[in-house]
Amino acid sequence: MRNTFVQVFLIFSALGWALPFHLQMANGQTVSVTGTVTIVRSKEKGEGRSDSQDVVVWLKPLSGSARREQETRTPASRPRLRLVQQHKRFDPHVLVVPVGFVVEFPNLDPFFHNVFSMYDGKRFDLGLYEAGATHDVTFDRPAVYFIFCNIHPEMSAVVMVLDTPYYAVSKNTGEFSIPGVPHGRYLVSVWSERSQPDSITGFPREVAISDSNASLGEIRLVEAGNLLSPHKNKYGYDYETPNPPTGLYDRR
Repeated sequence: MRNTFVQVFLIFSALGWALPFHLQMANGQTVSVTGTVTIVRSKEKGEGRSDSQDVVVWLKPLSGSARREQETRTPASRPRLRLVQQHKRFDPHVLVVPVGFVVEFPNLDPFFHNVFSMYDGKRFDLGLYEAGATHDVTFDRPAVYFIFCNIHPEMSAVVMVLDTPYYAVSKNTGEFSIPGVPHGRYLVSVWSERSQPDSITGFPREVAISDSNASLGEIRLVEAGNLLSPHKNKYGYDYETPNPPTGLYDRR
């Protein structure tokens, strides 16, 4: 049977014909899907280009072996990801996580943090924990999670949980690359913290990915500014200095 398959493959290759999708997948044909995101300012803000980083672009398989591979991934193949707290910042600011993955939240600052999320997706509160400690969260359903620290109001991050392994986050130049994408048909979607969902026109859209069609071209988005209003702490109140004040919290 194996020899028959090889003979068929060689005949198709010699004739220059494209193999059916499932035969392409059997031979592991993949490409890196590339493109560029350009965020432009609205007329109200003065037209021009803005910083184009931290835009999430992802491909969701519509059918075929790429979809089956996604559905059969085991927990053992899911590495732990990290959202680091350091210098009173979350790093990275935008983290993309396939559904079912675990994210660690290590505290690398010499004072306490308290990570929580009360927005879309899974609500959680990791409690107060000291320097050097780590807590983790399993993100078990696709959603956008806005992450904050209950002590430091300036700290914020976004965890984007997707039901596909094919995604990328744009660089500050707007460029992105999604590696290892099998040939086939996909839905392309885009998300940006600085764009209103209804302003992202033309997405999701269907594309066919192959060696000759591995670029998504330029994706243009209109900046809407900071979509999150000043947030409250996890209790729903304004942030206050701890009482009594202590250097352990470092609110300076």
